Parts: sequence; structure tokens; C-alpha cells
Amino acid sequence: MNDFSHALWLALELVISLDPDLTEIVGLSLTVSLSAVAIATAVGLPLGTALATLTFPGRKLVMALLSGLMGLPPVVVGLVVYLLLSRSGPLGTLGLLYTPEAMIIAQTLLIIPIVASLSRQTAEDLWSEYREQLTSLGCSPARAIPTLLYDGRYRLTTAVLAGFGRASAEVGAVMIVGGNIDHLTRVMTSAIALETSRGELSLALALGMILILLSFMINATSYIVRDRVKEGNL
Repeated sequence: MNDFSHALWLALELVISLDPDLTEIVGLSLTVSLSAVAIATAVGLPLGTALATLTFPGRKLVMALLSGLMGLPPVVVGLVVYLLLSRSGPLGTLGLLYTPEAMIIAQTLLIIPIVASLSRQTAEDLWSEYREQLTSLGCSPARAIPTLLYDGRYRLTTAVLAGFGRASAEVGAVMIVGGNIDHLTRVMTSAIALETSRGELSLALALGMILILLSFMINATSYIVRDRVKEGNL
């Protein structure tokens, strides 16, 4: 108990003093996750909205595939990206393995199905609500996509936040493609795993505190947005 109390106190000191190693790890984590979320949002939101409005052969298959990929094991994604970026892989000449860019690619692949599937559900509700009005104005399903994205921008925020939550808590894929290299590819989740295995609990606890706070902020923001949308304030 005394060891835990001592480690907890040291962890609080690291957070309060903004320890350089701690801030470096947190900064890299946010950079990687936010970059992945930005790319996944740019791809996932239009894709999900298109699936909600357009009718084409194989549409249900694509929807089922995206839903299934929401639960894709991160280590599998990490393995696939590793094989693609390794020296013997088709993208090996890019030299991206064990870099932050490789981690961004892995996280993006994990997040796109989540953002696309959740945004499709939201867009379907919006399309059902505005379909007759948009059709009467001569707006085709394809042309309705930007309108639905804009009108549902606050509702779609929850899909983006869900993707960010998945990215910030992910450890398997980033360890495989990033290598958990100090001062280069070490993010919060991989650092927690490493420091815990080494018995260095103070840094692990400090990072855990920040990760929990980040998770709380994401979920609280998502709840507030959903609540305000229901009340018609957004």
C-alpha cells in the first residue's frame, strides 16, 4: 500500500510539474490520434452519408462489412499494416514502419468503419426527415449528401468523438507498427504497458490519469452534444 501511495504521489508530481517526458508522450499521442481522426472523418462521414442516401448493388453488403469492421481486433490491423510497410511489403520503399505515420495509418483504418457506420445511422434519420422536401426542390440523393452533412454536423460530432475515443485508447496496433520507440513512437497506451511491465508505476499512473481524464472529456462532450440536439438547441 505504501509503494502504491508513493507511486501515486510521484505521478501527481509528474502531472502538476508537466514533466518533459510525460508531455512528450501525451503530445505525440494527441498528434497521432487527432491526425487519424481527421483523415477518418474526411472519409467516413461522406461514406456513411452516401450509404444512407444512395441505392446501388451491394449496398447492404458494404453496410454489413462496415458494421463488422467496427469490432476489428487492433492487433490484426497492426499486423496488416506491418506487412504492407515492412521492407518486403508492397509499401516498404516508403520507409514508414516504426514511425508516427505508420501509427496514424493503423489508427485511421480502425476508426473509419466506426465513423462511417455511426454517421450512416444519423444520416438515415436525417434523410427520412428531409427526403420529400429535398426531392421536391430537385435535389438528387447524391446532391443531398453535402446538405445532410451540414445539417447534421452536431449530431455527427458523436461519431467523430467515438472514433477519437477508440484511437486514444488503442494499444495493440500502434505497438506493432510503431515499435514503442522512446522519443519517437511512444504514446500513452504503449508507455503505460511498458512502464507497468518494468515496475515504473509513477509514469504509468500519471499517463493513466491523463488517459482517464481524456476519456471522461470525450464521453461528457458526446453526452452534452446528444442532449442539446434532442432539446433542439443545436
